[in-house]
Amino acid sequence: MGTPGPVKAARRPRARYADEVARKRLGALPVAVEFCRRLGVREIVDRLCPMREVATARVTPGQVVEALIGNRLTSPSPMVGIVDWARDFAVEEVYGVPAAALNDDKVARTLDVVAGRREHIVSEVAMAAIDAFGIDVSRIHWDMTSMSVYGDYDAVYEAYPIPDYGHPKDRRTDLKQIQAGLAAAGDGGIPFWHNVFSGNAGEVNQVIDTLSTLQRIARRRDLLVLGDSKLISYGNVVAMNGAQVRFIAALGAARVENSLFASLNRDEAATVDYVAQRDEKKKPEQRGTYRVLEDTMDLAGPRKSDPVQRCRRILVHSTGNAEAQANTRAKKLDRAREELDTLARLAGSRYYPDHDAVAAKAGVIATKRRVQAYLRTSITTDEAGKPTLAWHYDQAAIDAEAAADGWYALLTNIPTKKFSAADILLQYKGQPVVERRYSDFKGPLAVTPLFLHRNDRIAALITVICLALLVFCLIEREVRTNLAPETEIVGFYAYDNRTAKPTGRLILAALAHLQLIPAHGDQPAQVIRPGYLQARLLDLLGVDPTRPRWLTE
Repeated sequence: MGTPGPVKAARRPRARYADEVARKRLGALPVAVEFCRRLGVREIVDRLCPMREVATARVTPGQVVEALIGNRLTSPSPMVGIVDWARDFAVEEVYGVPAAALNDDKVARTLDVVAGRREHIVSEVAMAAIDAFGIDVSRIHWDMTSMSVYGDYDAVYEAYPIPDYGHPKDRRTDLKQIQAGLAAAGDGGIPFWHNVFSGNAGEVNQVIDTLSTLQRIARRRDLLVLGDSKLISYGNVVAMNGAQVRFIAALGAARVENSLFASLNRDEAATVDYVAQRDEKKKPEQRGTYRVLEDTMDLAGPRKSDPVQRCRRILVHSTGNAEAQANTRAKKLDRAREELDTLARLAGSRYYPDHDAVAAKAGVIATKRRVQAYLRTSITTDEAGKPTLAWHYDQAAIDAEAAADGWYALLTNIPTKKFSAADILLQYKGQPVVERRYSDFKGPLAVTPLFLHRNDRIAALITVICLALLVFCLIEREVRTNLAPETEIVGFYAYDNRTAKPTGRLILAALAHLQLIPAHGDQPAQVIRPGYLQARLLDLLGVDPTRPRWLTE
C-alpha cells in the first residue's frame, strides 16, 4: 500500500475542484488519532497481540483498534457497518488504512486476539494515560453496570466473562447480561481502568481483586476509593483496612433503621459548605443545604471469632432530597387515592362482585403505588354478599416516614483527625461522576444492545469501547484544563450566544462538521478550513488536522 500524500489546509477550495471530487467527513478523527498516539494504543496492542498474518497484510490489530475507537467517537454503529463508515469518513487519509481492510473478518479476528490480552492492554493504556496526561489517581470512584445481550449463549468460552441472568440495570430480566466495572479518577472523572465480568458476578465479590490491580496501576497503596453500597461487606472492609486503602461508600437503606433517621435532630447537625450543581444558578435562599452528624457502626464477621470492624458512619441530611421525597410520596398517595376511590365506587359491581375480588384489587393498588406501609382497608359485606370498601391512610405512619426524609448514611474508615464529617461528604459528592461516564458509555458511544455471537468478542468489544470512553473523557478534560481560568465557551448552540461548559458530547458534535477533500490527480488532500469554534477547540486540544499521524511517523 502506497503512502498517502501530504495534507494541506485549504482556505477556499476552488469551486471546480470541490464539484469534481466528493468530500469526506473528517469529524473528530484527527483528535481521536492524536490522543491514541499520546496513549500509545497502537504500539501497546501490536506488542501484546503480534500479527500472525502473511507479510502482505499490513493492517495490524493496533490499527484496527484505533480505527474502532475513531468509529465510536464519530459515528457509533454496529460492527457490520464499519466498512461503510470508513468509506464515508477520511479513515484512509487519517489512519492510512483502506476502508476495505476493515471488513467483518478483519474486525472479528482483531477482537479475537484482543480478548486474550485485554487485561494487559487495559492496564498498560491506563498507566500511559496517567503518565501522559498527569492524572491524579489518589481518589478513585468505582462502580459497575450491566449490559443486556441477545441470544442464548449456550456455548461459551469459560476463560472469558459469561453472559448470564442477573439484576440488569435496564430491568430486562428476560435477557442475559454482561457486566463492566469502571474506575474513574476524581481528577476530571477519567475512567482510566475497567474490567468485564460475567452476568451473574456479584458486585461485592469483585472489590478485593480490583483494589490490588488499582494499586499496581496507580503505583501507590494509599488510595481513596469511593463507591455505592456494593462496596461494603465485612470481607471487603477487612481487605481495604489491610491494604491501607481508605474508602467512602453509601450505606444501603436496608442497613439503617428508618427509626434512627427519624430520631435525629437536624438542628444539631453541622452545616456543610456545599452547593449542588443543580443549584448553582439559583438564588442562595433557593439552594438546597446539607448537614452532617456522625456516629460509628460495627460490622461483624460471619464467624464469632472474626474481629469486629468499627467504621465511622456519617449521617447526612439534604433539604433537596427531603423535598424530592416528600413530593414523590404526595404523588403516589394522590394516585393511589384516585384508584382506591374508584374501587370503592365499583365494589359490588360486576367488576368486583365479592370480598375477594375487592381485596385482590386493593392489594394490587397498594403494591403498584407503593403505599402498603400506610394504607388501611376494611371490607364488609351485606346479607346479599355485596362488598363495601372503606379505606384511609395512617397519618402516624406517614409522619414517621416523613421524619426520615432527606437523611442518608455514608460509611468510611478514614480517621477523624484526617477528615471531618463535612470533609467526608465533600469527597463523596464526586461519586456521580462514574454514573455520568456510564451515561456516556451507553449513550454517545452506543455500547448497548450487544449482538455479538461469542462471549470472548463481547469482552473485547467492551474493552475497545472503554478505551474510546477514556479518549472521550480525556478530550473533555484537556479542553477544560487548557481553557482555564475560563469555564465556558460560546458557539456550541447554533444561532444562540449562550455559553456552555465544554463536555465530551458538545466537543465531538462541534468537530463533527470538519471535512476533507481527498487527493485527486496532482492535487493533494485538503482539509476544509475549520470554523471559529472548531479552530478554537482544536487549538485547546493541541491538534493540527493537517498533520495526520502517518506524517509524524
